[in-house]
Amino acid sequence: MSALDWVVLLATTAFIVIWGIWRYRGNKSMAGYLKGEDLSWPTIGLSVMATQASAITFLSLPGQAYEDGMRFVQFYFGLPLAMVVIAVVFVPIYYKLKVYTAYEYLEGRFDVRVRLLAAGLFLISRGLATGISIYAPAILLSSIFGWPLEATSLVVGLMVILYTVIGGSKAVSQTQKQQMLVILVGLVAAGFVACSVMPKGVGVGDALTLAGALDRVNPVDASFTFSDRYNLWSGLAGGFLLSLAYFGTDQSQVGRYLGGKDATESKLGMLMNGVLKIPMQAGILFIGVLVFVVYIFNAPPVFWNTPTLDAARRAEPALIGGIEARWGDATAERKHAAESLLAAHDADDEARIAVARKELTDAQGHMDVIRKEAKVAIVQAVPGSEKQDADFIFFDFALTHLPSGLLGLLVAVILAATMSSISSAVSSLGSTTTMDFHRRLAKRPLADAETVRLSKLYTILWGLVAIGFATFASLLDNLIQAVNILGSLFYGTVLGIFLTAFFLKRVRGTAVFIAALISEALVLSVFALTSIGFLWFNLIGTVAVMGIALVLNPLIRDGAKASNSV
Repeated sequence: MSALDWVVLLATTAFIVIWGIWRYRGNKSMAGYLKGEDLSWPTIGLSVMATQASAITFLSLPGQAYEDGMRFVQFYFGLPLAMVVIAVVFVPIYYKLKVYTAYEYLEGRFDVRVRLLAAGLFLISRGLATGISIYAPAILLSSIFGWPLEATSLVVGLMVILYTVIGGSKAVSQTQKQQMLVILVGLVAAGFVACSVMPKGVGVGDALTLAGALDRVNPVDASFTFSDRYNLWSGLAGGFLLSLAYFGTDQSQVGRYLGGKDATESKLGMLMNGVLKIPMQAGILFIGVLVFVVYIFNAPPVFWNTPTLDAARRAEPALIGGIEARWGDATAERKHAAESLLAAHDADDEARIAVARKELTDAQGHMDVIRKEAKVAIVQAVPGSEKQDADFIFFDFALTHLPSGLLGLLVAVILAATMSSISSAVSSLGSTTTMDFHRRLAKRPLADAETVRLSKLYTILWGLVAIGFATFASLLDNLIQAVNILGSLFYGTVLGIFLTAFFLKRVRGTAVFIAALISEALVLSVFALTSIGFLWFNLIGTVAVMGIALVLNPLIRDGAKASNSV
């Protein structure tokens, strides 16, 4: 990076961290530290968006679009409706009971076992997902600084833990406003750069023509199949339930809106997220599509993880060299076919368009075959290396094409997204461990000051656990999918518990506790033994908990009657 890049990166990052520490260093009350309090709806909305928009979003999502098009946006189609349900049902209940965590409500409605089970599932899923969130920017920073991935993960994690522990939940929510501003500016800049590096005469419309011919402009797929991860129906059904579970029962999100001035501010913040989330994610995917078109005219590498590719070249020069030679020929064929298709469109010649389109798709198919061969050869040449490299695509584009200053801004964007998501996660992990386990199971009452100290300690411990798990994230496929798959393994069960609590008033604690255990085992079995798309796990888990609880309830003698409290 240039000197200007370093100035932009360090100034942006230092401002966010130092401001968060200085502004909220004296926050010692339990309510202020654990919930934030007095937040306005724009702050809540930006905080909610920033919590979900991790570095994985900006590293992995463009790569997802590059390889698979915009189908992933369907994952968010159920989100707006979920925000409405949360605003109408979840928020009023949480505010009426004045809870610190979402899981407190479950003890009043059922019993302490159900509360601890739901809180425990959250700790497992969010603790692991936070490790992946730390690993994503470590890929970028280790390449820039030349540091080992483990050391980079440690630096990133410790930097976030510092201001999160000092400032608490309010520092997390307030700093996320600055982080979202940096993120949005960086995204707009990246989109303009992608357009500017197209060949002369190739505009956005031409880019869409080429991307559409190669099935990259595919935001809606109305076909139905359980094995397809992304289609309209899985997005509306599974995406709705996943969003409902994530924003309604995951403490990393619930904690963002429990600190509102009142329930109305929290409702408006959630509705703001429902309005803006899909356009933002579609925009990031569209940047990935533009990057794909850029590399039609600028030959891409056969493998995007440059250090691994270099190691394979050294180990098997003849094998890798032969593959790269054929790759070069194939990329030249695709470029020629793309130019022919644009010329045919300019001439409005339907016959030429059909011929050129087939040449382009055939050339892309040839490249896909060679790329698969390259991945196999690289794994053979460098034992233990990973075949998945999509998370490096946008990074390669940034290093190659972003001008001085903007590269630093992009790195700042990724760091800002990292800090926003990790700070929310470790803060919520610390508060959940403190309130739902330590404080609830303690043999004596804990003073507010002692509770704050415990929350700080658990926040540090969970941050270190997440840093440790980040060292295993390299074993995963595309990171954005890994995070969502991980969430879907647990969210359906947790959501089923909450929906049972809200709407099935006669169901008692023992029935829902057993139903949740059976349902979680079912979801894990479906994941391990079938090819069903992960979004359906949320539907399976939710329906299973509610259905099994209804069946078990009249068969089980429970010591206490079902609570009718909201």
